[in-house]
Amino acid sequence: MNLATDRDDDDDDDGNGNGSGLSAGAMELLSIRDAVFDHWEASVRAQIKGAAELLGPALTDNLPSLYDNLAEAVSPGRARATATQHTTAAMSHGSERARLTCFGPDEVLREYQLFRDAIRDVAQAHGIRWTPDVWAAISRSIEIAACESLREFAATHEALRRRMAAALSHDMRAPLSVIATGAQLIAHSKDIDVAKRSADKILRHAARLESMMGELLDALTVLREELPPLVLSPFDMRELAQDVARQFGEHGGGPFTVSGDSAGGHWCAPAMRRALENLVSNAVKYGAAGEVRIDIATGRGRLSLSVHNRGPAIPAEQRERIFGYLFRYGGPGTVGWGIGLPFVRDVAEAHGGSVSVDSAEETGTTFTIDIPVDCRPFVKRAVQCATPVAQPHDSGGA
Repeated sequence: MNLATDRDDDDDDDGNGNGSGLSAGAMELLSIRDAVFDHWEASVRAQIKGAAELLGPALTDNLPSLYDNLAEAVSPGRARATATQHTTAAMSHGSERARLTCFGPDEVLREYQLFRDAIRDVAQAHGIRWTPDVWAAISRSIEIAACESLREFAATHEALRRRMAAALSHDMRAPLSVIATGAQLIAHSKDIDVAKRSADKILRHAARLESMMGELLDALTVLREELPPLVLSPFDMRELAQDVARQFGEHGGGPFTVSGDSAGGHWCAPAMRRALENLVSNAVKYGAAGEVRIDIATGRGRLSLSVHNRGPAIPAEQRERIFGYLFRYGGPGTVGWGIGLPFVRDVAEAHGGSVSVDSAEETGTTFTIDIPVDCRPFVKRAVQCATPVAQPHDSGGA
């Protein structure tokens, strides 16, 4: 292993006989490197939400570079006073966490705390006793790295927000232009057929705008790391599912069918509507042309809300990652931001439940939201609503 500042001074003896210019404490630190990362990875996967679904290289990221720099930081006379000096590695780590994971700032800070704890625990297990100065240097370096990562994490999220808003604003111009032109034709034409065709275009492109606005709201929700407080109300999930199916059916494709009995309960209608719309939209986008079925079932105080479609199966190696932030299972050419399924997961978990996927070539793909029928005892952040809120879809009077 070569440290970043190693040059032609490898023959300089530091008085400890290692010939590297590193102190005895630094050599001890390097000797437990693999054990520290094994301990850290196990702790992070167990304690940080979203870490379990990350592949090993993505979870570790560039933290080994920070670790190697710690060895220099605890060695008097080396070029680094801290592990972050002369390097942007910590900033790169924060940016990668923002772009490639569902971590929030609390999770980024927590992984650095667990990194420090892993060094302490493994050192103690190996009988290593460092001086207070060595511990102070290690702790200070990790604190600075955490601060730099968090700053870049926030900056990256802000850049993503701006980029998404700019892209959607640009995309919205096309349907807005069609709507404006159609309205002008209706205003000036006396031909009823022209007026009807123009009205049809206005309705279709208004639906496109509605979908884009939903994508933008979902993106902003995911990027601020948590859903707003749920507005809980009693309603029938089957009625909501039928309304969503009718909404998609108006725009072609399908057929969109709903099976299952009436299922009343207490949930957040706007959040559940957006989650279901995301699942149906994915079924249309990634499934084979044909029926998209919404199934509703209740039992033992639980509601199961499933969306099924035929088509290519989701590869087994991607099923664990599919709910990850910005992950698009359709491949690099797929249209979309990769925030729909993370949003669905957040909605399910906010209701005290979960979401899962079952996918095979023979049977097709089914996404299932499983939540309590009455989620009120399980919701941490909610606004109670005394009156039913069904959130009916405005289909233009159809």
